[in-house]
Amino acid sequence: MRNMPRTTLQNVLCTFCASGCDNLEITYDGRIVDSARNGCAISVSRFTTADESRILKPLVRREGKLRPTTFTRAIDRAARILINAKYPLLYGWSQTSCEAISKGIELAELVGGIVDNTTTSCHGPTILGVQDAGEATCTLGEVRHSADLVIYWACNPVHSHPRHMNRYTIFSEGRFRKTRKDRKLIVVDVRKTDTAKLADRFIQIQPNGDYELLTALRTAINGEEIEQDFVAEVPVETIEEIADMMMECEFGALFFGLGLTMTMGKHRNTEAALALVRDLNYVTKFVVVPMRGWFNVTGANEVSTWQTGYPYAVDLTQGYPRFNPGDTSAIDALARGEVDTALVVASDPVSHFPRAAVKNLLEIPIVTVEPKRTPTSDASEVVMPSAIIGVEAAGTIYRIDGVALEAKKVIEPPLGVRTDEEILDAIIKRVKKMGARR
Repeated sequence: MRNMPRTTLQNVLCTFCASGCDNLEITYDGRIVDSARNGCAISVSRFTTADESRILKPLVRREGKLRPTTFTRAIDRAARILINAKYPLLYGWSQTSCEAISKGIELAELVGGIVDNTTTSCHGPTILGVQDAGEATCTLGEVRHSADLVIYWACNPVHSHPRHMNRYTIFSEGRFRKTRKDRKLIVVDVRKTDTAKLADRFIQIQPNGDYELLTALRTAINGEEIEQDFVAEVPVETIEEIADMMMECEFGALFFGLGLTMTMGKHRNTEAALALVRDLNYVTKFVVVPMRGWFNVTGANEVSTWQTGYPYAVDLTQGYPRFNPGDTSAIDALARGEVDTALVVASDPVSHFPRAAVKNLLEIPIVTVEPKRTPTSDASEVVMPSAIIGVEAAGTIYRIDGVALEAKKVIEPPLGVRTDEEILDAIIKRVKKMGARR
């Protein structure tokens, strides 16, 4: 393998975070990536360490241990587990392609289960806020070219989205905003993060005080008096100053993260942020973009909405889609002990779910489709190794702003390892042959 000629592939899409950086330069030799230029450290690691901790053969649990088996036998076992379930959960989807997600939803319809993605534990409240307040948004390209005021609220892109600021906001070179001097940066957070150290103005707020501060800013923007000296531990004079900066800018962009969606207030926080941007559009141009995490979590919402009418937490057990977050969402159904089987694709809920949900998850049969070994795969009845999207498999993904991009296949996957789409298609065919519940 190492004697094969070195090849360089231009304009490769990084499939780590939802920033969707698509200007990587990958040099590879056979099945080994030698270098990944233009990417952040996380991106480089994704390409150059693709072989680490890999699952290379299908596994099934026999006599308490996961043992290698054939692809056909693993598919058969997975299909039987899903068919025999009364209330299966099909979860994950944010780190795979839209094509695979579409297959997953088809499978959920066949077996009659809940299909949910990682939105349920991150930006689910954002979607609920959008449903209530609407959303004034745009592409990241428009922010890059036009925004003279950028606000990061309750997020730390220096670490979570390492190239976001260089490619799209304050350090980017746009058509109308050429340098850092052409832009102002405001950071709002409960502590002084590395992103806050780069800000022109850092506003440190009281934990769980986001809703109050957003409401106070709306009050100031609408010309009404704030009848307190401090709101969320921020002086009123500062609030009025920030409100003036927002109204005086030519094009403003508000980016917010999990510090807004997963703290007290949840979807009411995001609703307040969306309403703030709506108010600002009466006096200037302002947009809002949530800082989504995994590279295709937006795609998971898009595909789910196309096929079921709802973006996440969709219950198909009755033969038609129902959407009621808190009832039909993965964590809640698991915590109540209602789920009796789980298919996990491109995710690791054992590492990330709350204790009550994980406790019940570990007591039911799990089928995992995953490139690398995880605590979830270690607890599974069936493990199907899969190719890494954007490294060993091509597919469609959606960027943080809803722009569809094509992930390239750079190198071949390990021998015998199939894509998520191929694995799910094989399970669907086997379920149909066995006789699906629906």
